[in-house]
Amino acid sequence: MRQLLRLWFSPDEPVDRRTYFEHGLGLAVVKYAVDAALIWTFVHVPWTPVDYITAGVSLEQSKLAGVPMLLSTALALWTAPFFWIGLSMSARRARDAGTSAWFAQLFFVPVLNYVFIAIMCALPSRSTEPSAPAIHHGRPPERELARQLRAIGLGAAAGIGMILLAVGPWESYGAGLFFGGPFLIGAVTAYAYNRSYPATPRETRAVVLLTLVIIGLATIAFAIEGLLCLVMALPFAFLIALMGSSFGRWMALTDHASPRQAALAMLLLPAAAPLMDSRDAPKLYEVRSAIDIDAPPLTVWQNVVSFPRLDRPTDLLFRIGVAYPIGARIDGQGVGAMRYCDFSTGAFEEPITRWEPGARLSFDILRNPPPMREWSPYAIAPPHLDGYFTAKRGEFRLIALPNGRTRLEGSTWYELRMGPEVYWAWFATAIVERIHTRVLVHIKQVSESSKGGAP
Repeated sequence: MRQLLRLWFSPDEPVDRRTYFEHGLGLAVVKYAVDAALIWTFVHVPWTPVDYITAGVSLEQSKLAGVPMLLSTALALWTAPFFWIGLSMSARRARDAGTSAWFAQLFFVPVLNYVFIAIMCALPSRSTEPSAPAIHHGRPPERELARQLRAIGLGAAAGIGMILLAVGPWESYGAGLFFGGPFLIGAVTAYAYNRSYPATPRETRAVVLLTLVIIGLATIAFAIEGLLCLVMALPFAFLIALMGSSFGRWMALTDHASPRQAALAMLLLPAAAPLMDSRDAPKLYEVRSAIDIDAPPLTVWQNVVSFPRLDRPTDLLFRIGVAYPIGARIDGQGVGAMRYCDFSTGAFEEPITRWEPGARLSFDILRNPPPMREWSPYAIAPPHLDGYFTAKRGEFRLIALPNGRTRLEGSTWYELRMGPEVYWAWFATAIVERIHTRVLVHIKQVSESSKGGAP
């Protein structure tokens, strides 16, 4: 087992084409078997080898679009070590075949990854370079700060460049940015930092994480992002950047190609990033909440259709920029009437599609106001939430309970065009649940205070 782990994870073990093929095929079979077993056990959906091959980086765009978010998260966590093993073995196989190990980045790119794997399985061993890191004698302490600043500058330039591509010509906040960006930052920074003199893994990680923080501050300073979105992105970005850090450090210590060739190879991931993002119809998520109210259904109904203005929130989430409901009003009655749910950033326009007094109110959502005003010096509305998070419809259900009480259930269906969806959906769902809670508690308070005069 120890020998297997060294082969899969150690950057120093050589990988020839036979080893690459046999272990790659074996690991793919194991991963597919576990994936298929979990999917069948929990949702009874057959997961075929064709599904496995064509799913790409986004399960949400496959037949698993309707699976519970917990299962999607479990599958994503199970996939993570296979990504690193694939990257590590692909880099060593590329070097063994006499090509640049930087091409291993293609392992992450849909379609191109299978072409790359096939080529790596076919090319014979040609490299005569030792796998051990090059030996450096000493590290001038007076040059350490300059080396750190150079590495941070190059890593920051790579990261900010990829962000500007995403908000500009790509118009995509998908897996290409949220996976490729941090990985590229980590790889570029670590490579530049270790190119002249080897640093320890701990020193390298510290410089990479400092680079991420500087990039975050720069996006706030230039009104590209706000604080809340950065805080939500940081856990994922740190994890992927550390993976890039290990890769970049290994490349600096073992790859003897010229820095010019390395710089050219570093453009592979940004150039291929749009291929990592699906353009298919997004998954529709439902968030459902409920509350019991000490008032009859018809009284609750009156306060569901429209309700008076809410007090200013004390919830920190709303105070730092997330849009919050402040009231609801309706123009007309019955199917076709227009309901307006006023938020701090504007009003949702909601044409009524189902009108059952005391039982159910359903509506589509024609217009979404900005979902937040970011906490930044510029009070920006993040561009990646304009069309990337969209509420599509909503519904209130009133269920009569004994003793004149009512259970009020509220549902919101939303689409998310940000990747990886399995990561961002946790935040989006949690925010929608907090909005539900604010509305349902308010309806409860108003209904219970007025139930005495209700019909």
